[in-house]
Amino acid sequence: MVNYSSHRLHILVLPYPSQGHINPLFQFARRLAGHTGVRCTVAVTRFVASSARPATTGSVHVAVFSDGCDDVGPEGVGGHRRPYFDRLSSAGPESVDWILRSESELGRPVHVVVYDAFLPWAQGVARRHGAACAAFLTQACAVDVLYTHLRASRIPHPPVLREEELPEVMAGLATRLELTDLPTFMVDKNRPPGLLELLMNQFAGLDTVDHVLVNSFHDLEPQEADYLATTWGAKTVGPTMPSVYLGNGLLDDDDASSGIHLQTPMTSECKAWLDDHPVLSVVYVSFGSIASLTSEQMAEVAEGLYRSGKPFLWVVRSTETTKLPANFTKRAKGRGLIVPWCPQLEVLAHPSVGCFVTHCGWNSTLEAISSGVPIVAMPHWSDQPTNAKYVQDVWHVGVRVPPDSEGVMRREEIEMCIRHVMEGKMCKEFKTRALEWSKKAKKAMSKGGSSDVNILDFLSNSARLDFQMSRAPSQQISSFAQRAEPELARERLPSRAEPSFFQAFHKPSRAWLGSARFHLYVYTHASHVIIREI
Repeated sequence: MVNYSSHRLHILVLPYPSQGHINPLFQFARRLAGHTGVRCTVAVTRFVASSARPATTGSVHVAVFSDGCDDVGPEGVGGHRRPYFDRLSSAGPESVDWILRSESELGRPVHVVVYDAFLPWAQGVARRHGAACAAFLTQACAVDVLYTHLRASRIPHPPVLREEELPEVMAGLATRLELTDLPTFMVDKNRPPGLLELLMNQFAGLDTVDHVLVNSFHDLEPQEADYLATTWGAKTVGPTMPSVYLGNGLLDDDDASSGIHLQTPMTSECKAWLDDHPVLSVVYVSFGSIASLTSEQMAEVAEGLYRSGKPFLWVVRSTETTKLPANFTKRAKGRGLIVPWCPQLEVLAHPSVGCFVTHCGWNSTLEAISSGVPIVAMPHWSDQPTNAKYVQDVWHVGVRVPPDSEGVMRREEIEMCIRHVMEGKMCKEFKTRALEWSKKAKKAMSKGGSSDVNILDFLSNSARLDFQMSRAPSQQISSFAQRAEPELARERLPSRAEPSFFQAFHKPSRAWLGSARFHLYVYTHASHVIIREI
């Protein structure tokens, strides 16, 4: 546990306002706030703050800002589409700027802004207040590698319609991808306007931020993580989940339900139902907080579940229940439990759950892997096909349901895949591999693990290291360098630096010191020289 009590560090965490982005960034904030001397504030939109169920935030503080849709949220302007993105990028910067001003006036200035990469304008807001900034990528490393290649025109501009348009080998990927494995916005001729631009804008300014963080862990995607480290200086800091599910106890966090939740889970009902079933017997089904199935696909899922003969717990959001086949709830009574929302991590951790039928959103995929639960992948859109490809062919923790020529995943295939994972010749291997990945995920977030080390490095490099001007400047810098980078320490500065070198700046100014592999901020504050590694 690192103690920053002598240099109080205030970090503002800014997630994109949807459940799948709020969750990982909030849990990352909790992780940071578990270190003495670190204050974390999570900024959410006014609509999220007003519509979320009472939050359990622990040591994390919450601030609110406007996205231009305070009363209606994204759905009031057609969902997460261009009209909402435009409102958010128009109202958001000024409103977040107000948060930083207010915090400073209250005597607790923000030193670092960790922003969801979906909100690249946050970097400019942070810079105006002299704060460092960290971009947080919420997708898998593999997906970030793909978008990096697309941004660099190594993949043709979408839509990509023929296999031969794809490079035979794409650097940084552990497997070859076909068209059906690519994020849908790369291949869909009818993609919603603005969504590809939103995804590509994640990478705007990554070459000027102080940190790039990714919600994954190195053992899971070593080749992909190394590529992002080389390209963007990115570091893996995941899986960002409540520590109670990671078994490390680093934060003394026994609150399994901590977070900001836009849905109310039926926790007691789900637990009681699961408790009544044998170990590894239940199929858990959920397609996340956004994915919307057609009525035809909903019927295929329902019949595939029923035909599998397995007990199932199925999350069907209230907006989706009308798509269920007539009388299915009555017919499945005694076999299945259908709920509008559930505490997913608690369900995945329950011993009765034997597999997870999922859309393969990154949060759900990472949570299943971290929980040691095999997967039946039913990807729908966005990054989900790529995640499903890795589930089946790279991590070998499950199977992907193949669609027919019309893109529908049929009941026979769903039934077959469930049986294959739950009772087939490979079922023990799927479970064994899933448990192996679970151990690696927990190791990554445990003391000395890859993600834990990267988080500590982020905190260390974000903290302002004050040095008294009474010490010789060259000694100050050399002392810091010896602790931070041995190679830099060997490249000495002049014994007495020129006065102009330490001139006061209104905002931090970047300077090269010594090694070309190592950046430092150098600027003056009152009677101190402050040096910050970037």
